Amino acid sequence: MQFSASNRKRWLSEMEEETLDVLVVGGGITGAGIALDAATRGLTVGLVEKQDFGGGTSSRSTKLIHGGLRYLKQMEFNLVREVGRERALLYERAPHIVIPAPMMLPIYQGGTYGKWASSVGLLVYDRLAGVKKEERRRMMSREETLKREPLLTDRGLKGSGLYVEYRTDDARLTLEVMKTAASHGAKAVNYTEVISFLYDNGRVIGAEVRDQAGGGTYRIRAREVVNAAGPWVDELRKKDQSLEGKHLHLTKGVHLVVPHERFPLRQPIYFDVPDGRMVFAIPRGRTTYVGTTDTDYIGSIDKPVMTEEDRDYLLKGVNHVFPTVDLKPKDVESGWAGLRPLIHEEGKSPSELSRKDEIFQSSSGLITIAGGKLTGFRKMAERVVDLVAKRLADAGVRESGICRTDQVALIGGGNLGSDGFSRFREEWTDRMEQAGVERSRAEALIHLYGLQIEGVWERAEERPDRLTAAQVDFAMEEEMAIRAVDFLVRRTGSLFFDRPRSEADAPQVLEQMAESLDWDDERKRMEQAMLEQEQKQTHPPLAEKTG
Repeated sequence: MQFSASNRKRWLSEMEEETLDVLVVGGGITGAGIALDAATRGLTVGLVEKQDFGGGTSSRSTKLIHGGLRYLKQMEFNLVREVGRERALLYERAPHIVIPAPMMLPIYQGGTYGKWASSVGLLVYDRLAGVKKEERRRMMSREETLKREPLLTDRGLKGSGLYVEYRTDDARLTLEVMKTAASHGAKAVNYTEVISFLYDNGRVIGAEVRDQAGGGTYRIRAREVVNAAGPWVDELRKKDQSLEGKHLHLTKGVHLVVPHERFPLRQPIYFDVPDGRMVFAIPRGRTTYVGTTDTDYIGSIDKPVMTEEDRDYLLKGVNHVFPTVDLKPKDVESGWAGLRPLIHEEGKSPSELSRKDEIFQSSSGLITIAGGKLTGFRKMAERVVDLVAKRLADAGVRESGICRTDQVALIGGGNLGSDGFSRFREEWTDRMEQAGVERSRAEALIHLYGLQIEGVWERAEERPDRLTAAQVDFAMEEEMAIRAVDFLVRRTGSLFFDRPRSEADAPQVLEQMAESLDWDDERKRMEQAMLEQEQKQTHPPLAEKTG
């Protein structure tokens, strides 16, 4: 089944005409994981998302698939064990976007972790998370630490621990999971909002949804309905009139992006800030990003924003540990803000709240999944689909198999595993470099597309000049004109256009794209409707310029 925007209208019509086994509401990593698990068990699956896939929390994380070292402080050993093992599994299933990266944990007098505690903590972490022998922690002296990262302050420095985390592209990972679910028969449609739930004798049997891109409403019926809407799950529980008992506690996490030349870290660092929290600083490409904050949030769920207070908090933290860097507000190129949908616990601060997931079942039968982490999405999905499968079996509707997602390779990763992908990457890097693509550029594209690089290279007619827009880090851009073009690039899958570097030349690029793409009438209409919807929400003046 082709995962394409051109199938949206057909999929919505087909979902309206049949009764699904399960309808998933929410197109972030959790919803995508549930759709994949259910589809691979042979269930008929539909998924709707009111904005873009991964448009909420799943594109606004620290972009790490990590084993949860920070959770040792909260004594959540089972959580560390689970996410550590899930991390190792995901590395083998999607090695193109789950990439090992040595992380330094500097140890300072009076810091969160003393030298002994750090050593023991990292050792426990290695054991619980099932870390490979060659990736296990290494403790370094003060001198070794400063040699490896000279930007660190030497005041009170005792040494450091070196351990391995895994970096990722969170939005791309969500798309890879969604594409894999579609390849197994799931119908996933974005820009489709739930207006209300459908009921029969008080039991939820589906939802009425609005197509925000193509127009019209659809009544989708399903035997089971799963609410996996992340920060919006309580909004849907209100629609179901079942918001009682436990509820969400939203906290905001902000990241700053600065040019790498202003903060030239040699490797990722996990360090203490003055108030006792710990944050990450991660070099990536031409930038270094820093985060995250962790503060209570009350405001628009759709558009959380970074405040000056958020910015200054992170700048202060960086300058405390890296004083020679001396970052100023003017150094901040951009940033992003995301919301953590945590489970409220009375009397606990945002940083103390558990990151564990929890499943709620309402009297109407609505299943809600809340909490959790990016790394643990597969296991969260397994628990939800186990419940769905049991309810379907108890109702005498359908028997389904056990979870198979621990064996299902994600599109882009294939069945190569990490070792096989390393060989594939070398082969394709050499091939593209010989054709004139810079080696670093080739590696970046291969890590973005994985095994799909073959199709990308074929579409580009093996010409380096036709790859100029292939990799865009949407989360780190602020210019609304560029976001509008990025939006259209994502929709079409186009790789053949120079991205605009300013608002002024965005209309010309849009015009070039519109003239060059071979769309049928339906696709043209749909893409324009999507673009207009994005522009209404973000940048009305650009909509007037581009028409």
